[in-house]
Amino acid sequence: MGYADRGEGHLSNTTRSLLVELLVEELPPKSLKTLGDSFAEIMVASLKTQGLAANDAAVTAFASPRRLAVHVKNVAAQATDKPVSQKLMPVAVGLDARGQATPALHKKLSSLYGDAAHMQVSQLTRALDSKVEALFFDSIVKGATLIEGLQKALEETLARLPIAKMMSYQLDDGWSTVDFARPARGLVALHGTEIMPVSVLGLMAGNKTQGHRFEASVNPIIINDADSYAQQLETEGSVIASFVTRRDEIIRQLQARSAEEGLKPIEDASLLNEVAALVERPYVLVGEFESEFLDVPQECLILTMKANQKYFPLLDENGKLSPKFLIVSNIRPADANQVVAGNERVLRSRLADAKFFFDQDRKKSLYSRVAGLDKVVYHNKLGTQAERVERIWAIAQQIGLRLGGNELAAQAGEAAMLSKADLLTNMVVEFPELQGIMGRYYAKHDGLSDDIAFAIEDHYKPRFAGDKLPGNLVGICVALADKLEILVGMFGIGQTPTGDKDPFALRRHGLGVTRMLIEKELEISLQEIIGISSEAFNNKINFGAAESYQLLNFIYERMSSQLREQGYSAQQIEAVLAKRPQFLNEIPPRLAAVRTFSALPEAESLAAANKRVSNILKKVECEVDAVVNTELLQEPAEQALHAALNLVTQKADTAFRLGEFSLALQELAALKIPVDTFFDNVMVNTEDIALRANRLALLAQLQQEMNRVADISKLAT
Repeated sequence: MGYADRGEGHLSNTTRSLLVELLVEELPPKSLKTLGDSFAEIMVASLKTQGLAANDAAVTAFASPRRLAVHVKNVAAQATDKPVSQKLMPVAVGLDARGQATPALHKKLSSLYGDAAHMQVSQLTRALDSKVEALFFDSIVKGATLIEGLQKALEETLARLPIAKMMSYQLDDGWSTVDFARPARGLVALHGTEIMPVSVLGLMAGNKTQGHRFEASVNPIIINDADSYAQQLETEGSVIASFVTRRDEIIRQLQARSAEEGLKPIEDASLLNEVAALVERPYVLVGEFESEFLDVPQECLILTMKANQKYFPLLDENGKLSPKFLIVSNIRPADANQVVAGNERVLRSRLADAKFFFDQDRKKSLYSRVAGLDKVVYHNKLGTQAERVERIWAIAQQIGLRLGGNELAAQAGEAAMLSKADLLTNMVVEFPELQGIMGRYYAKHDGLSDDIAFAIEDHYKPRFAGDKLPGNLVGICVALADKLEILVGMFGIGQTPTGDKDPFALRRHGLGVTRMLIEKELEISLQEIIGISSEAFNNKINFGAAESYQLLNFIYERMSSQLREQGYSAQQIEAVLAKRPQFLNEIPPRLAAVRTFSALPEAESLAAANKRVSNILKKVECEVDAVVNTELLQEPAEQALHAALNLVTQKADTAFRLGEFSLALQELAALKIPVDTFFDNVMVNTEDIALRANRLALLAQLQQEMNRVADISKLAT
């Protein structure tokens, strides 16, 4: 039995706080938070497994640009001894007829415990093991010491850290080479005030660490005890060791400085995390650039400031970019003007580049760039971007024709033809994240309508979960065409997602298609637009019935996951999607109808009956024709069911045609008693072949009617 099974009460009485810190060169900022959390989680999990820390031990993770650390309260100096019961062998093998140890038992004991000649059979215990009586040796295993356990935990932690790319570097001896994310420079391991003599990466643990490179008042810092670590680093080392605390301090300063300017900082969680991983002692300053740069689209300026300089752009109350921005400095100089001026000078150069790109790009129209796409490879099996655009153009036109006639088709075709032209602009080459966005600006500059311009930007949407859908119908047509071209093309060449690998983001594209069809309530068949898309490839790919079926299943699976997040039960979703509705805009009202039906008192009985009907019909070797011969209805129960079914069918058909799915399902409640009576009194598989066929036809008709909206057999528990 391990510590995890025994609980906190069995820890050694000698418990103190534990502090472990690995001092390193500057760590990759985008992965710092993950590394810090993992460093703490893996190490503490190992200590708990070894019985050195309680399951509910208070844990604090620390991560700054130059350190990974963890503080754990109430860590034992030594884990409690634990009883261990070692199975040896079956009694029949280990003992002879006189109850004495056999040679096999002696050999086993010797292999496990060395010289076992002194061990008596009376020291062994007997117990049933899988219905066979076996011999066991019970002993007490000494609990691990913290030094042993911490060494093991450290090695396990470093081996399991999610480091994307290792660095190899030499130790000071000039011979040894070790691997880590960045060169490690120091190790601290304190249990209370006591140094734990553990070592990793060629470092022996001590109680000394380094503070801020420029602003520490003491260097090195001697950590008095595990509990004073964070406070000493802040007061003596000018370092806020906690990633969360440091990020919160940045937020506080950003809000305070922006409020002083009457502006608000842009919200960007990933930028905030990255900046928190770049500084140890944040100090927010305000910078300003020339207003003339505001002629450049603000998306370009914002991306330049965020991506290149890690600045926080400031917006006015209308969400428009202002010429002011916030700098998160890692130093607090006596005169901040020089720091601000230096940052302004660097940003001015960046913004000048953006303005140059923007001005140069506008000298050529989007139409003039389309021809150049034939020199850009899209996929070695699917051709160039020019070929891809031709396919998107053909698909978008056909979708537009079905959704809005010739005018929409023409607009969708024009937007599709220009959709990838901005890939050849200087701005998008510099900032690929701006593809589509720059297309909109350049289209407007070329005098194109808002419908076309915004469709060029929107055809990439939704770019991520929860993203907005295209704002107009032209954009919807092109966005559907873009995503369907990718899906059909990749399925046609066998490039389907496997496990967590999805290099072409097909799952995201599949969800995008379902969201647009459902949320925009588009009256167009999923099967039809997949067919339109496959035709656009002109036999360039192998996309037949099998691939079409595979893609349909893939899209329905994506939709199932999406619907579960919206609160529908797995049974309700399965019931609706089992019908494979081709018009996805019908799915929400069908789900609502199933949810309403499930609340009816008759629902459970009807679902069970439907499942029973399905099982009966599955066993029939030939296909059952749902045409009933009324002259062969002999039993009163089958006559009553047929009459009730005809009445329900008339009402349900009308409701179904009107799209009133809830009403159509509620009509089924009238069938409960006739169905129950039928199964109680009628033998379906009678020896009379004609009667049996007619009763099967009646059940087929019943199943057909009950499952018109959804397969309610899926609701059976």
